[in-house]
Parts: sequence; C-alpha cells; structure tokens
Amino acid sequence: MAITESKTIKYLKSFYIKDYLIIILGLISYAIGITGFIMPNGIVTGGLAGICLILNYKLGADLAITYWIINFILLVIGFKAMSRQFTYRTLISITILSGLIWAGKEYLMPYFIEHPPLRDDFLNVIMGGLLCGTGLGLVYSANGSTGGTDIIGFVITKYYSISIARILLVVDVCIVLSSFFILERQDNSLEKTIYGLILLPLMWQMVEIVINGARQSVQLFIFSKHYDEIANHINSELKRGCTIIDGVGWYSKSSQKIVIVIARRTEATSIFRLVRTIDPAAFVTKTNVMGVYGNGFDKLK
Repeated sequence: MAITESKTIKYLKSFYIKDYLIIILGLISYAIGITGFIMPNGIVTGGLAGICLILNYKLGADLAITYWIINFILLVIGFKAMSRQFTYRTLISITILSGLIWAGKEYLMPYFIEHPPLRDDFLNVIMGGLLCGTGLGLVYSANGSTGGTDIIGFVITKYYSISIARILLVVDVCIVLSSFFILERQDNSLEKTIYGLILLPLMWQMVEIVINGARQSVQLFIFSKHYDEIANHINSELKRGCTIIDGVGWYSKSSQKIVIVIARRTEATSIFRLVRTIDPAAFVTKTNVMGVYGNGFDKLK
C-alpha cells in the first residue's frame, strides 16, 4: 500500500498541529510568569527577556515590541546556520509570545499589582520561575524556541564544540548581574539582583524536569513490505536516520527487510502514525534505550 499525497499531508498536519499546541501552551505559561510575577516585582531574568526587561525598567521601552524586533534581527543574522523549520517555528513563537506579553502587561499585570496573589517577593520569584521554566520546557520538548539567546547558542554550537547549556548559563548570569549596575535603583537593588540569580537555576531546573522525559530515546524495529517507503518518510519528514538489515522469518521461511530507527521518545508516536498510514499490517517493536550519543542526540562525553 503506497502512501498517498493526501495521507502524507494529513499526517504532517497532525504532527505539526500537536507540536504547535504544546508550544503555544508553553508560551502562555511563560508569558504569565513574566507579566504576572516577575515584572510587577521589578525582577530581571536571563536571556533576551532579561535584556528587554532592563530596557523596560530603565527607558520605558515596550517589552513586547523590543522583544520581537531584537529576535527578528537575530533570526535574520542566523538564518543560514539554522534549518528552515527551526526558523519558521521560532518566528511564529516570538510573534505569539510578543502578543501574549503585550496582553499580559496590559491586562494581567495591572490586576496582579492591584490584587497580588502572593504578597511575599520570594514566593513571587518561585512562582515566576516555575511558570517560566515549565513554559520553556514545553516549548523545547516540541522542538520549538523562544528565540533570543537560544538563537545565539544554536549558531555558536553549530560551528564550535561548546555546550549550549554552558553558553546560556553564562549569558543569563551576566545579564542579571548587569541589572545591578544599569538600573540604579534607589532601594532593594541588591535584593532584586539576588532574586534574579535565584530565579535562573529554578527556571532551568524546571526546564530539565519537563524535557527530561522527552530526551529519553527509543529503538524501533519495523517489519514491513513497504520498508523503503517507511524509511524514506521517516528520513524526510522526521529527519531521523534509518538502518535497513536483512532478516528471515523462521516460521514463513521468507526473507524480509527490517527498518531500525533510534529516535526521541516524543517522536515515537509520530513514527507509529506514519507506519500505520503506509502499512497498517506492519509489525513494530519499541524498546527504551539509555545513553544515545552522536548526530541528532547527545554529544559523546
């Protein structure tokens, strides 16, 4: 059974719609954390959002507009180093997030200032970190990006063997520390800076918790007469490599091809859907694997 063009389009739509729904949910969580708990308390976070917060506190620059413009410039600069899909997803994400931040600043932030859900600054830091970290984790788990230092880190790691996590951590700490010297607050300046430094590990810990399961890998063995078609679509649509080996069905005494795929756990459902669309009679096994290193997975340590 050959996969038809309409079925391919239907599959791709379901795959991308699911990703975008997760990304949007993550962006909503992130925007609530920023405008509901971080901005009302004058705290600076890391990343491009932190830079935009400093510009907002210091110059009154609109957070949403500044965030979108700087991100767009970074996308143009790093376009050649990034895949088209990553660029499109990032552009859509920063546009949606900028709109959510604007809405949050206009409606949510004034309400929270007048009716604060938490009256303790430290609890606001914790809640802001939980919401922002959860949001970023959801975005990353769906192969999305909120732009900013993500783009810079992506471009650098493409050409240099440097840990992106290390790059982002150093940049984030520098941004928060710089706020102590730039903002010239009359009171609580050191306290706000310390809150910002506490916010960073809390956010990234939540990111790790959310995406930790998503980073687990699986190995699939696919037995199908349409092995070539399945392998081609896994390679072209999911950007995962396949290995095809020869096998013999001992009961039927017939030779057959076996497709072996190693992918992230979050991609397994998409592979199952694709296989079912091409060959409903296919036989598939899935096992969890630990420690996958190489192209498309973790780097060799």
